[in-house]
Amino acid sequence: MNQEEQLQVFGLWGSPFSKRVEMVLKLKGISYEYIEEDVYVKKSDLLLNYNPIHKKVPVLVHEGRPIAESLVIVEYIEDTWETSYPMLPHDPYERSMARFWAKYVDDKVMLTLWKACWGPEREREKMVEEAYESLKYLEEELGDKQFFGGETIGFVDIAADFIAYWFVIAQEASGVMIMTAKAFPKLQRWSQNFVGNSIIKEVLPPKQKLMALFKALFGNNASN
Repeated sequence: MNQEEQLQVFGLWGSPFSKRVEMVLKLKGISYEYIEEDVYVKKSDLLLNYNPIHKKVPVLVHEGRPIAESLVIVEYIEDTWETSYPMLPHDPYERSMARFWAKYVDDKVMLTLWKACWGPEREREKMVEEAYESLKYLEEELGDKQFFGGETIGFVDIAADFIAYWFVIAQEASGVMIMTAKAFPKLQRWSQNFVGNSIIKEVLPPKQKLMALFKALFGNNASN
């Protein structure tokens, strides 16, 4: 049995974190078994066994050994499988910068954007301002490149999958428009390039299903 045949991904259909792992595996052409976890209803014993600390998806299980946390998993895949599709640059400085921007997306941008759409109304104006500021730095970093990774999708693009797809839908569902073509033309172009990639398309959850989930969970802030 080869490495690919011993590979499992425990994920959730609408999770941008789970989808990061699937995106990378598909871009690299690595086959795997996908196991859907209904974490909102009942977490499986397998998931709790493989990720007892966080009890969350995604979890990658390779040869019986579990790895948790989406970007940790992405780096594990990068280090384990040598393919013609690298996710991180070879240059040590550029690799460090890619990790920096991926961490910036995770630690700063995602939470800010989410709160701008779904946070308490009394805090929303402040969070919208912070969202603009956080996206401004990404807009500058992207510049005229097709992707953050250059000509191909790379580590930062994968980390920013929420911005490219989930946040666009969240804006529409909540009525809070931040990442517009006028305000962020480069990020808009990047988002279209990313979502339009044929391999990424295979992994993305259906738009209407995701929008229905957002509205069911959070309602429509436009009417608040």
